[in-house]
Amino acid sequence: MTLTAGVRVGPYEVRSALGTGGMGEVYRAHDTRLERDVAIKVLPATFTADQDRLARFQREAKVLASLSHPNIAAIFGIEDSTAGQALVMELVEGPTLADRIAQGPIAIAEALSIARQITEALASAHDCGIVHRDLKPANIKIRPDGTVKLLDFGLAKALEPSFMPDVGDSPTITAPAMTRTGVILGTAAYMSPEQARGQRVDAQTDIWAFGCVLYEMLTGRAAFGLATVTDTMAAVIEREPDWTALPRATPSSVVRLLRRVLEKNASRRLHAIADARLDLDEAREAMMAPPAVASSTRRGRWLALAAAAAAVIVLLLLLGADALWRTRGGQSASTLTPTRLSITAVGQVYPQLSVAVSPDGRRLAYVSTDASGGPKLWVRDLDALAPHALAGTEDAAHPFWAPDGSAIGFVAAGKLKRVDAAGGQVITLSDVAGRNGAAWSSTGVILFVPRRGELDTIPETGGPVSTALKVDGGWPSFLPDGRHFLFFDHGAHGVYVGSLGSQTTKLVLPIDFQAMFAPPDFLLFARDEGLVLAQHFDLTRLEVTGASFPVAEGVWSIRPAARVSVSSTAGVLAYINRYVSNTELAWFDSSGRPIGTVGAPGPYDGQSPRIAPDGASVAITRGYPGGEVWATRLADGTTRRLTLEPGARGAIWSSDASRILFQWARGANDGAVSVQDARGSGSATLVGAINGYLWDWSRDGQRIVFGKGSRPMDLWILPVKGGDAVPFARSSFNKTQAQVSPDGRWIAYTALDTTHDEVYVDSFPVAGNRQQVSVGGGMMPRWRRDDGSELFYLAPDQMLMALPVTSRSGYFSVGRATPLFRTRLVPTGSQISGIPAMYDATPDGQRFLINAPPADQGPPITVVQNWTAGLNGRR
Repeated sequence: MTLTAGVRVGPYEVRSALGTGGMGEVYRAHDTRLERDVAIKVLPATFTADQDRLARFQREAKVLASLSHPNIAAIFGIEDSTAGQALVMELVEGPTLADRIAQGPIAIAEALSIARQITEALASAHDCGIVHRDLKPANIKIRPDGTVKLLDFGLAKALEPSFMPDVGDSPTITAPAMTRTGVILGTAAYMSPEQARGQRVDAQTDIWAFGCVLYEMLTGRAAFGLATVTDTMAAVIEREPDWTALPRATPSSVVRLLRRVLEKNASRRLHAIADARLDLDEAREAMMAPPAVASSTRRGRWLALAAAAAAVIVLLLLLGADALWRTRGGQSASTLTPTRLSITAVGQVYPQLSVAVSPDGRRLAYVSTDASGGPKLWVRDLDALAPHALAGTEDAAHPFWAPDGSAIGFVAAGKLKRVDAAGGQVITLSDVAGRNGAAWSSTGVILFVPRRGELDTIPETGGPVSTALKVDGGWPSFLPDGRHFLFFDHGAHGVYVGSLGSQTTKLVLPIDFQAMFAPPDFLLFARDEGLVLAQHFDLTRLEVTGASFPVAEGVWSIRPAARVSVSSTAGVLAYINRYVSNTELAWFDSSGRPIGTVGAPGPYDGQSPRIAPDGASVAITRGYPGGEVWATRLADGTTRRLTLEPGARGAIWSSDASRILFQWARGANDGAVSVQDARGSGSATLVGAINGYLWDWSRDGQRIVFGKGSRPMDLWILPVKGGDAVPFARSSFNKTQAQVSPDGRWIAYTALDTTHDEVYVDSFPVAGNRQQVSVGGGMMPRWRRDDGSELFYLAPDQMLMALPVTSRSGYFSVGRATPLFRTRLVPTGSQISGIPAMYDATPDGQRFLINAPPADQGPPITVVQNWTAGLNGRR
């Protein structure tokens, strides 16, 4: 039975049919609760009749739903329909990769970008022990912004018949034994040799299929697609692809990769799909590098890059900046080539706080640490050897230039501010909501976010604030006329164009990142894997035209902001390089002496470590911003994964260390909280929804403390045994990083009630005895948990402080804070929502487990002069 428009499947209203395949019929439907469109796949009718198979599918679907990755189409749930069991999934707009290949071979640069995103998705799934099993162009979609989404992840396994032996997944054809089910387990042209032989399937099959897909993108034809299934299977097992069909311009690293992933002997095939990223990145670097720095080896490339950078500096010193970014002596822009320069900051770069190139392309403004260890605004003239810090710009974020380059705007301590580019008095203009960027118009106004749901303007010299647009927007940037502006709509997830004096907006790009105008007629925007794309923009119609194409890679990008900037003239592009550092959990004693580590270093591993009350184990979050909660026994280092829920993070132990409370993403709700047995046995029990950030669990297990709201973020309490959440601390300032004292009578948290973050303590669970306990700035408070006699916190200079505490019923006092040792933790308080304490103390307060970042300066800043050279033909 098919579904017709208007039929309800649970809360989903069917709108139209999308297609039919071996795994069921697919429909577009509307989620009436969350007001979004979804895809519903109604499984084959014979599927429901097999109860064993249905039960196993439901178990498999739960595991598949745990996948949370921007390049994997999400599974939202399972519903019963009049036509049978239905799987509710993310609706992905755009053509399939098969549709795209049907138009002919894909350009190498675009193919590499698509391939890179496929590897990211596969690597994430393989890390969770999940194999796609049916990877092919028809199961890969490309959104309008270029984002790749893998569909039907793991469904070949979840839908296999119950009568099939569990020795492997049969060839991806309809075998005679399967005629009563009609199940298609894949497509023959993308099977691995071991799959074609009926052997057990693992991640190696996905690696082979990836090679088939990459080959087909580059050549426009299947690597093993012959006239019949039998011939195709024979080719898969016995023959090599036609390597001569690859374009001559295919980078050698890509050819090498194809041969490794299409190795018929699985034991000699590329071991892990994550390793494919190295060859893809090498190829993309070689294609984007100017001829002067191109090299056939990585060592040669970096030597050439270093030489080029040195040459640039010499030219800057001898000839002045005009020699590089202005045409001279009749030289046309078409004869110029892009030139790259890498700049390392004096202190530690704060990549999340952005970089801005001046309108004339001669200077950079960025955020970095100074001698005190705190963030400050720096300006670097590109024809100078060193930058200079701007006094009074502590806690600065997201700088933006005045159109004439005379001043710089920024946000700090909940305020919108400006300062002359040469330094001088810092002028406070207005309050701001979080750090959502701002823009300076040539008409003399600044567009910013005073509070969520609103974009306002203020005169550049200060004065009355006017509402420009009632929208949940941010990251604005003006178009050349100084009246129209681009902004990112957080609710609609897209880039829109608006106009001063009008409430009318227009969708420009349905993407998850901000966009900015780049002369002469481009829009720049990013994607998750750090790729910055350009697309032509018609300033008259306010529409993008043509296809997007890559202009920079390896850019630091965290939705919805990309750390990239472009000048108004002179063709200068600047960005902060993507920097995924391998952090590790490191032990320090109270003097700062290193005394060991926990586990191996890894990207984003060990976030917000939480030591169990008995001191026997530590719980950590893996993945960014969340993904899995793991526990490690400190005695022997054994680890176990505790959660399967998507986006799991922020684990908190029960007082007896038997259970873990954690937050996870439940559909569109990023604030579901559940309890899990700390041994990893059994399933998690849903406690409730907080729609915010989980901070703590009271020692009696009765109350959950969480943060809710945006500018301000308040503290709320959710009763564990039922009942509505109630506000605990509400004011016009952010309150974050809360932790309840061991005796349950007090709560410490970070708040921005002055010009900078401080640590406050109040009575709990009823507020009313609030007092500031840190002096000169503080954040990330943690209690000594054996007797509550100390409160630790991080000072703005990265110093870990110990504060003696005296408390009894109704009375709380503190002594003089003692500095313990300087950490390498970035002092992040209430200005970036949801950042927990990145360290924990043993119950006796004698040792500290810190998610230690590397001791380097962080990512460099790349400056590209003449970035538009050679793009005139891209239409």
